[in-house]
Amino acid sequence: RVGTIAVVAMALFTAGCMHRPGGIAPSTKPLAPGGYTELGKVRGQDCVYQILGLIPVTGGNEMRNAVDDALRMKPLADALVEVTVDGYYQHFILFSRACTQVYGIAVETK
Repeated sequence: RVGTIAVVAMALFTAGCMHRPGGIAPSTKPLAPGGYTELGKVRGQDCVYQILGLIPVTGGNEMRNAVDDALRMKPLADALVEVTVDGYYQHFILFSRACTQVYGIAVETK
């Protein structure tokens, strides 16, 4: 019994971080070559927060929301090119968060 309690207590008080690759894409929507103007590099993310790594207290961790977050960095942007997606997870003593991150170049279509 004491061993089980000790293992559970250690699991609850363990902190850590993990990154995972998500993928790459040429763009977030079909674009004609030369049919857009590059506005600059952007980064967006969307996260979900959890208590004890199990009970979600917010919604989130969706790629579409991370793309929208990245597009908001450049007011005229309506798409991303050279897109990469990563995910990461952080676990602390009482809460954790899982996030999706999107990186790319914001563009305005012509």
